[in-house]
Amino acid sequence: MNRPQREAAARQIMENAPAPMPPDLYAEAVRRGERLLRRRQFVRRVLWLLACAAAVAFSVWAARVHPWTTPPSQTTPPITGW
Repeated sequence: MNRPQREAAARQIMENAPAPMPPDLYAEAVRRGERLLRRRQFVRRVLWLLACAAAVAFSVWAARVHPWTTPPSQTTPPITGW
C-alpha cells in the first residue's frame, strides 16, 4: 500500500460515523473511577498511619534504650600500680 492509498484509507476511516457506544459506558467509567479513587485514598491513609505508628514506636524505643550511649564493659580493666 503506497502513501496515497494509505491517506485515502485514513480519510475514509475518519469520515465514517463513530462506532456506537453502550449507553451505560459513562456511568460505569465514573463508578469505577470513584471506586479507584476511594481505594487509593484508603491505602494512602493506612500508609500514613503506619508511618506515624513506626515513628512513635521508634521514639519510645529510643527513649527507653538509649542506643546512642556506649554499653558498660563486660570485663574489669586490669589493675596496675599496686
